[in-house]
Amino acid sequence: MAITPKIQKIPEAHATKGRGAASNMSGRYEIITSDAYDDGWNQQQSKENDDFSAPALVTEVFKENAKSILTRNASPDIPFNVSLNPYRGCEHGCIYCYARPSHSYLNLSPGLDFETKIFAKVNAAELLTTALAKPSYIPEAIALGVNTDMYQPCEREYKITRQVLEVLWRYRHPAYLITKNSLIERDIDLLSAMAAQKLVSTSITITTLDHDISRILEPRCSSPARRLNTVRRLSEAGVPVEVNIAPIIPFITDSELEKIIAAAAQAGAASIHYIILRLPWEVSPLFEQWLETHFPQRAERVMNRIRDMRGGKNNDSQFGSRMRGEGIWADLLQQRFRKAATQHQVYSREKGFNALDCSQFRPPSHKAALKQKVKQTAKLANKDKNDSQLNLF
Repeated sequence: MAITPKIQKIPEAHATKGRGAASNMSGRYEIITSDAYDDGWNQQQSKENDDFSAPALVTEVFKENAKSILTRNASPDIPFNVSLNPYRGCEHGCIYCYARPSHSYLNLSPGLDFETKIFAKVNAAELLTTALAKPSYIPEAIALGVNTDMYQPCEREYKITRQVLEVLWRYRHPAYLITKNSLIERDIDLLSAMAAQKLVSTSITITTLDHDISRILEPRCSSPARRLNTVRRLSEAGVPVEVNIAPIIPFITDSELEKIIAAAAQAGAASIHYIILRLPWEVSPLFEQWLETHFPQRAERVMNRIRDMRGGKNNDSQFGSRMRGEGIWADLLQQRFRKAATQHQVYSREKGFNALDCSQFRPPSHKAALKQKVKQTAKLANKDKNDSQLNLF
């Protein structure tokens, strides 16, 4: 009989400035778990000696040489079959991020570790070139940044997303881009060129227009106003852009649905989409900690409404309902969404997804793929011995 691992909830948690999670709770695969306990000793010592004060929570980026770069899925709830993620972990720190549990596979916490220990796939462009050059490869739009954000802060230094886009443009391969960071504007030159050939479509996630809520809900993302400006800039550059209202959180952000749709339409969004909050695995206790930390008076109401839309549970993983929920409250949200989308004359993705052109794809030559492979081998051979590098795949 299969044994389902239990997730241990940490009862006490405290907000950390600039971070989303309120704790570094153990992942479900950890054999040994521990609870933080303050006996007052460090507090007393810190008054006498500053050396005992807690160190600042800084972000660490580890270079990873991956063995593969394209991921395939068969979910009917999402409009793509192939995805590429340049990074693992995400400094944005969105408390609701469904990708948090993936850090458990690395024996790291889905909590603060997910936000502060980032893995950069530095050979992503080389691996992509090799994958596209395979005789068996059949082109279809690749979704970028669906697990963790491809334009998170460390992209400014590593430029892995930029390198991947250059490969896709070079071989005329279509792609979807999903982000909540205005750093995407850096690549408008590539995106506008690709858009002119129907090779790219973008999606900007906007969860709330309230800066105070955004600051604690998704602490290191671009501000809501900044993201709306990004929608405008992409649209003006001829790049198709969708606004993804995700996730909708009962009693926290659900009242803003119509306002976000109106703002998105005014900014030039070509389409609109929404997703109701999902709480898979460790995301559930982390989110409940966040509620108790920031919204203790409405925490119970929020969770009860979520359960109303999830068949009495914190999460529903069934295809067809996991993104939208079920029941009267989910139906009301859908009605509000459709009415507002119609009112502001913005296209709803419920009717389909903008098709991208795969017919222009020209695979890399064998010589180009070999060159990239040699480049990748040389990079591995010459890596700095003092540099933290993980070969996990």
